[in-house]
Amino acid sequence: RTPSSRRFCEGSQSASRRPPMRHGLRSLAIAAGAIAGASGGLVSRPHAFSASAPAAISRRASSVHASVAISKPPLPEVVERAPATHPAFELVRVEMVDEYTIKVATYRHRQSGAEVISAQADDENKVFGIAFRTPVEDSTGVPHILEHSVLCGSAKYTSKEPFTELLKGSLQTFLNAFTYPDRTCYPVASCNTKDFYNLVNVYLDAVLSPRAKRDPTVFAQEGWHYELDAAEEPLTYKGVVFNEMKGVYSSPDSLLYRAAQQATFPDNTYAKDSGGDPDAIVELTFDQFKRFHDAYYHPSNSRIFFYGDDPLEARLDLLDSYLAPFTAPATPAASRIETQAKFATPRRVVERFPASADEAAPGAPSHMVMLNWLLNEKPLSPVDELALTVLDELLMGTRTATLYKAMAESGLGAAVVGGGVSDELKQATFSVGLKGVAKEDVPKVEALALETLAAAAKDGFEADAVEAAVNTLEFQLREMNTGGFPKGLAFMLSMLPRWIYRDDEGANVADALRFEAPLAELKTKLASGEKVFEPLL
Repeated sequence: RTPSSRRFCEGSQSASRRPPMRHGLRSLAIAAGAIAGASGGLVSRPHAFSASAPAAISRRASSVHASVAISKPPLPEVVERAPATHPAFELVRVEMVDEYTIKVATYRHRQSGAEVISAQADDENKVFGIAFRTPVEDSTGVPHILEHSVLCGSAKYTSKEPFTELLKGSLQTFLNAFTYPDRTCYPVASCNTKDFYNLVNVYLDAVLSPRAKRDPTVFAQEGWHYELDAAEEPLTYKGVVFNEMKGVYSSPDSLLYRAAQQATFPDNTYAKDSGGDPDAIVELTFDQFKRFHDAYYHPSNSRIFFYGDDPLEARLDLLDSYLAPFTAPATPAASRIETQAKFATPRRVVERFPASADEAAPGAPSHMVMLNWLLNEKPLSPVDELALTVLDELLMGTRTATLYKAMAESGLGAAVVGGGVSDELKQATFSVGLKGVAKEDVPKVEALALETLAAAAKDGFEADAVEAAVNTLEFQLREMNTGGFPKGLAFMLSMLPRWIYRDDEGANVADALRFEAPLAELKTKLASGEKVFEPLL
């Protein structure tokens, strides 16, 4: 990585660190899981004939191959169908994603301005999701508190805990909500059509008409409130999110990743904690909470996704019943995520973290060190996305990977920290370091990481290692084995970054699922001997 993009963090990313969701092509590979033992090769190898074999053998083989016509199988009926039309929706685009036999129709709701993707797939595990861009200006955790609060009853579903009741009584195959540093997502999935639409109804009413906006007790319960256990004792703070984040902020690893993210992105929304800093959460007022919902939970700021084999017309009818009361504002909410410029020189950040008496003792190997790089200011090309995935596998993907092995076997620390490449945010980052480091060894950790990366940039990688990494990626993309995780949800989360970050440039959201062309180009470059990874390093 170039010095202009380098960051260094000693000591303590987001308050709660979930496994990173990857953009586009990378995200598909991650969603498919780490599947080893892929077959195939980087360069195709034709069958070899003996030098003494008659020439007729190869001619006969050629003639047989020429006579075999390979045709695509017919499309499943649900995919073959024409996309639904509806007077309330403008049909913007229809396209096939051949890699996964999905037809993707993009709509815009005329009245509210909501953007909708309706994906037709021969998959009974139906998926719905609605996401909002929710950038923050402080660390009060308002998007996190809202994520909890909107699922505590709504205008149509007045139960105190409909989310809990759905978990216990529905046939859902997925039911949850996610707060990212810049967006909030509400996905559901079910194989039963009636149950699926019941889940969709509850979630749409919850996010658009939550009881929490009218009832301050929901905010107090899920966000924060005062408690007094006894008259002679002082007031204390309590609340679901407040208590959750107190636990997060007591974790040194969480503080490390949080500090790394904030040091790498000091000039945009990622410099704040969307999950909430306990010291800042108690500064949030009910009025601020309501204003945040009014600004960012309007349909014009939403991205709505359907996937599966359910009736296409029913999707639009249901959506219109919830979106019709809303009118797109003349001035939309300022939810665009700004790009972080790279630094001209490296920066060093030192943070303190809670430690036991033994860890805090003089000379104890309790330091944590992590180096962080900001990788791009402009969107990566599809080929570079795949190349970065392969490079990450070569550097950090296994215990014998170049950088991971050097760090783990250095004797400078107890464990490797930093997950390599992460591209769940608008710009990709790369992180690596060690924890359990003695104070005098802190500079050695930084030097080792830089020396190892410099050597990799100079010497490259073994051909067998590159071939194995490419094969693993290709197998993951083609197999798309998500285990018990709904496949449609993996597709949605893969498409979402392109949808929310690149909407102003007219980016094709479905391109996030396409890999054949960029994969073929990457393999061609590697087969020709072109240096692909060294320039990225």
